[in-house]
Amino acid sequence: MLIRDRLAHKRPVFSFEFLPPQTEKGEAVLWRSLENLAMLQPDFVSVTYGAGGSTRTRTLEIVGRIKRDLGIEPMAHLTCVGASRDELRRTLDGLLSRGIRNVLALRGDPPRGETSFVQAADGLRYASELIALIHEHDRGFCVGAACYPEVHPEAPSPDVDLKNLQTKVDAGADFLITQLFFDNAVFHDFVRRARAIGIEVPILPGIMPVTNVAQIERFTKICGASIPDRLRGRLGEIADDPQEVFWAGVSWAAHQCRALLEPSSQSPFVRPERGVAGIHFYTLNKSPASRAIFEILRLARSAIG
Repeated sequence: MLIRDRLAHKRPVFSFEFLPPQTEKGEAVLWRSLENLAMLQPDFVSVTYGAGGSTRTRTLEIVGRIKRDLGIEPMAHLTCVGASRDELRRTLDGLLSRGIRNVLALRGDPPRGETSFVQAADGLRYASELIALIHEHDRGFCVGAACYPEVHPEAPSPDVDLKNLQTKVDAGADFLITQLFFDNAVFHDFVRRARAIGIEVPILPGIMPVTNVAQIERFTKICGASIPDRLRGRLGEIADDPQEVFWAGVSWAAHQCRALLEPSSQSPFVRPERGVAGIHFYTLNKSPASRAIFEILRLARSAIG
């Protein structure tokens, strides 16, 4: 099923994001996580595309196997980095041959060792151009795009960032997934500003449970996300206790999700007038945190009837 159709007929949707593994051990971890999370019956799972398109072939293989062996709807990431228009079209052909029609269109990060994006020969510069290429010849793809509640690190201002996002939607993005964030107020403000300029497609919040303090510090610096003082303080107190970090991260993310999904629930976070279209979890190929959050949300929903 196309994700846009799922969003039109079911709320909320739940999805998980995975990374193509680099080793046999990593592949075993990935499939164990996928099998564990498959029991939660997610609406879709997405598979990323390594920097510079370095995992292009593996991404194709993984999404094909997810659909074939697990019966879960997959979404493949696709980037502009290091690929000509013809190479991108061939990748799209490979997806169609595997029955994959959901794509997340991204400009992409520079290859390792490079500090800025470089357009490939006969390639594309922006995600909006990639979205337009995917929709060529009306081949039936559903296309998602990324957005940044706290502004893309390369954008000169929030207004310019929103205009760029509008360009992606105008090119044919069917829905948006946010970069990770830890403060729901930031998300709500972003959605309000996006709606104010006419962006009406569904916006799925991206949630990453903290499981490693050094890792989350690194990720937030790369993507420009902030860590609230209250969360940063708690993580500083328990940084040397992995189990405490895990449960602190799960608890924070579960509160975030509940407030996003159930606006009337009691929560320390700022709430919108109504719940979001769904939740997209950044798993880093590990299932325990996401599974724990699901169980917490399930119990909370049972308690409030």
